[in-house]
Amino acid sequence: MISTALDETGQDILDEISLSHWQRAVRQVRRDRVTLVAGAILLVVALLSISAPLIGSVMKLDPEAQDLLSRLDPPSPRHLLGTDDLGRDILIRLLYAGQVSLLIGVLATATSLTIGVSLGLLAGFYRAIVDDAVNALIQTTVNIPLLFLLILLAVIFDPGVVGLAVIIGLFSWQGTARQVRALVLSVSQRDYVDAARALGAADLHLIVRHVLPNVVSIVLVVAGFDVAGAILAESGLSALGLGVQPPTASWGNMLSKSFDYALKAPWLVVSPGVMIFLTVLSVFLIADGLRDALDPRVS
Repeated sequence: MISTALDETGQDILDEISLSHWQRAVRQVRRDRVTLVAGAILLVVALLSISAPLIGSVMKLDPEAQDLLSRLDPPSPRHLLGTDDLGRDILIRLLYAGQVSLLIGVLATATSLTIGVSLGLLAGFYRAIVDDAVNALIQTTVNIPLLFLLILLAVIFDPGVVGLAVIIGLFSWQGTARQVRALVLSVSQRDYVDAARALGAADLHLIVRHVLPNVVSIVLVVAGFDVAGAILAESGLSALGLGVQPPTASWGNMLSKSFDYALKAPWLVVSPGVMIFLTVLSVFLIADGLRDALDPRVS
């Protein structure tokens, strides 16, 4: 029995050693119930938002259809989450608004990652004057008050959904660039990179084949936090009347407009508030779970 136990223990150790970094990360995520629950919540929110046209046709609801005789109705079998000040159904508007808010989060993150990862790779790989230039750009832009800048740009350009997402992404890449730069400084000095360089590999080949794959893990984690940050940024701008403009619905402008009726119709505040809270919390928990799973220092 002792021999059998030792054999099983030895096999478990060999299995652990044979697992790749990504396989260990996937296994740890599967064991993390908090991350799995957060992922399930986010998936449900995304699927419901994407299915808004189908749900609206089945329930025979139009997000822009007004019924002044039913304005500020409380939740009922006909209007499950009640109606707003123009008699529009809150549920279907909430689902359509989810498309806009999630789109802003994804587009802003894509913009931020494109700039941040590119500059971080260049600064960490080439160092010297390139590193100095990127650091100078980061120090200059990071000291600009982001909220005031977003307000100014929103007033001047009056951007739509895509424009607002791009603006948020253009001024939120500094943290990504710093983290990628720090990792690339270490990775670019490893033996296999030096060996490939000695064999005549071009810089682009070294960056794409040997350096970039090693920063993917940190990029995935940063992406999660950036999505949540973009959704919150849009909500903050909408609270000031500078975010997504009606009649296009977003969780942010639905929440900001509901404050006028907070006492008379509290369901107007609760619905978008809960959606923002659940989505942002889920994204943060997923990003935190990925960070733990992908960090080799975490057992």
